[in-house]
Amino acid sequence: MERQKQAYVYALITVLFWSTVASAFKLTLRHLEFHHLLLYAAAVSMTVLFCICLAQGKISLVLQSTRGEVFRSALLGLINPFLYYLILFKAYSLLPAQEAQPLNFTWPIMLVLLSMAVLRQRIGLRSIAAILVCFLGVFVISTRGDLLGFHFSNPLGAFLALSSSLLWATFWIVNVKDRRDEVVKLLLNFSFGFLYTFTLVFLIAPPGRPSWQGIAGAAYVGLFEMGITFILWLKALSLSRTTAEVSHLVYFSPFLSLIVIHFVVGEEIRAATWIGLSLIVGGVLIQELWGRRSMS
Repeated sequence: MERQKQAYVYALITVLFWSTVASAFKLTLRHLEFHHLLLYAAAVSMTVLFCICLAQGKISLVLQSTRGEVFRSALLGLINPFLYYLILFKAYSLLPAQEAQPLNFTWPIMLVLLSMAVLRQRIGLRSIAAILVCFLGVFVISTRGDLLGFHFSNPLGAFLALSSSLLWATFWIVNVKDRRDEVVKLLLNFSFGFLYTFTLVFLIAPPGRPSWQGIAGAAYVGLFEMGITFILWLKALSLSRTTAEVSHLVYFSPFLSLIVIHFVVGEEIRAATWIGLSLIVGGVLIQELWGRRSMS
C-alpha cells in the first residue's frame, strides 16, 4: 500500500475513534464523578504512553530530560491533561453531549483570538467573519435555537465547554514551540497531569470502589481520547504528502459524533444542534481555507 493510502487509513481510524469519545464521556460520567474519570483515564493513558516509549526504545530520552524540559512538561501537564479535561468533563456532566461536543470544537477560533491577544497578530475581515459565524453557531446551540428568547440551556456548562476550547488553544500555542520527541513529551506531560489529578482527588474527594462500567469507560477514554489516537494521527501526518491532505478529515468527526451520540447515548439530536455545528465548522473552514489562500 502506498504511503498516502496508509496515511488516509491511519487518519480515518483516528477520526472514527475521536467520533466516539463524546459518547464515551457521557456514558462514563453516569458511573464516575468527573474528577475520578480524569484520574483513571490519565492513569491508563500514562501507562499506554510508557509502554509505547518502552517499545520504541525512548525511555532513555525521558531520563535524559533537562531541568528546563521537565519544567516545561510540568506546565504543559497542568494545562493538558489536568485543567483541560477537568473542565471538559465537568461541562459534559452539565450539558447534553450534543451541546458540549460542538462547543468544544471552537478551539481553532479560540486560537485565532489568542493569537490576536497574546502574539499580537493582526487579523483580516475573513478571520472576523469566521469568528462571527462560529460564535453564531455557539449561540444557536447554547440557546437550543431560541435566539430571540436569549435563554441559555445551561450557562455554566456552556461557559466550561468554551473554556476547555480556550485551554486547548493555549496548550497548542505553548506546545508547538516544544521540539522534543512527541511521545516522550506526551509521557512527561501526562505524568505531571496524573500527579496533579491524584493530588486534587485525594484532597477533596477520594474515590470509593468504582463500578466496572466506570473503569471500562475511563480505560476507553484513556486509550482512544488521550493516548493511542494521538500516536495514530502523528503516523498519518508523517506518511501524508502534505498535512492538508489528511487534516481536512477532522471536520467529519463532530458530525459523525452526533450520529454516535444519538444511537449510543440515546439523545434526540435537535435541529438547532445540526445548524449550530454546521455554523461552527463553517467558521473554522472559512478561517482555515481562506487563511491558507491568503498566505499562498
